[in-house]
Amino acid sequence: MDEHVDFTAMKDGTREEYELLARLEKPYLALTSDRVIEELRRAGEATLEGYKITRLQHGLQSGTRALRDGADLDWVVGALLHDIGDGLAPQNHDKMSAEVIRPFVRWDVAWTIEHHGIFQMLYYGHHYGWDRNAREQFKHHPVFDTCAEFCERWDQSSFNPDYPMEPLDTFEPMVREVFGRKAYSPEIIREGFVSSLTGNN
Repeated sequence: MDEHVDFTAMKDGTREEYELLARLEKPYLALTSDRVIEELRRAGEATLEGYKITRLQHGLQSGTRALRDGADLDWVVGALLHDIGDGLAPQNHDKMSAEVIRPFVRWDVAWTIEHHGIFQMLYYGHHYGWDRNAREQFKHHPVFDTCAEFCERWDQSSFNPDYPMEPLDTFEPMVREVFGRKAYSPEIIREGFVSSLTGNN
């Protein structure tokens, strides 16, 4: 049976219609991890412009480094997906990537992913005449040091075609676990808590 609402403008919808929409949306929401994994697979279809690796390989290298450093689930998945927005939003991929994971990971992980782009400029900004220290505007933010360490350990170092990275299959159960969480759960988000990249959280 084809179920649908009768309204053509949202302001005209009834409570019953919005309850119907919420029910019909549940299967779609449950497949979020499938769509994320498919986006990762698409990122493996072409070389990252000018680099020796694909976008997928960069994510796999970052995630592998996090995993081998003993990072927890949020950080490993954050490292894996930190550039997931690059395909649709190359100019602001960091912000888009953060919005993909924000409902399901700790706030400091999402903040790091959102700001890693400006933090990464430390390594190359001067070659373009940009301010390589632009990240200093956040120097008093509680996650500043964490974001800097994330970039140093797991991001800027992950463009090596010879690095023995884990395959996507290793990370799929982790992605499914994270995206299977209740969105925006306070117990997951832990607003204000700053975790360690490699310690127990």
